[in-house]
Amino acid sequence: MNQSEIKNPKSVLFSRRKPQIRNPKSANRVAAIIVGAGEGARMGAEGRKQYVMLGNRPVLAHTLLAFERCDTIEEIFLVIPSGDDPLCKKGILDPLKPKKPIHLVTGGATRQESVYNGLKAIDSRFDLVVIHDGVRPFVKIDQIAECVRVAEKYGGCILALAAGDTVKTVDEHDRVVVTMKRNMIRMAQTPQAFYYNLILGAHMAAQKEAYVGTDDAELVELCGEVVKVIPGDPYNIKIATPEDLRLAEALLARR
Repeated sequence: MNQSEIKNPKSVLFSRRKPQIRNPKSANRVAAIIVGAGEGARMGAEGRKQYVMLGNRPVLAHTLLAFERCDTIEEIFLVIPSGDDPLCKKGILDPLKPKKPIHLVTGGATRQESVYNGLKAIDSRFDLVVIHDGVRPFVKIDQIAECVRVAEKYGGCILALAAGDTVKTVDEHDRVVVTMKRNMIRMAQTPQAFYYNLILGAHMAAQKEAYVGTDDAELVELCGEVVKVIPGDPYNIKIATPEDLRLAEALLARR
């Protein structure tokens, strides 16, 4: 099923009432879901991308360290492939010695399923959740915090970059259909932050409609809710291929 087949996206959720803060007189509790359950097929012989070494520690460890150092985040739910708990504990968590609780969650067959597993593990214990790709190791701490602050106001917030190139839509024969207005185009990144009940409801609605989105924000958009965009970072790259890894090594060397 694709987006065009959802006749009335706003009807997917049971209602459009705004997420309720559990205790408005106190600060919202915030958890992070770090998605590191991918098989890393595009990394080839390098192995699973989240465990590949970047400098003196694995890619995933760099990512976790940013969230460990962000005061906004209370606990981390790390979603990893089935059976990887011993490997993750020995190779990443033990050397990192985190002070925050890090809960290991078994991932699903797709990224969307993995995020949903992370949401279920949180089990309504937090008011907001920040979702981030485990293979984006250069995320900045202040951007994590800002994403949460904006999500508290609007319901959802993502990082995104303005398009640097002209973007064209093509048909199935690679013929240009339309040239998009570049000033309106944004290239989405993570982290993406939402009220917990909003993003959980969006994932449940997507499951009901058998819809698979390209990111979590899309599921919230299809429920007719607001997702605010704040400037991303060109260095907040996603490491998915050997070429990405070489670029990441160069970026790390410049730090």
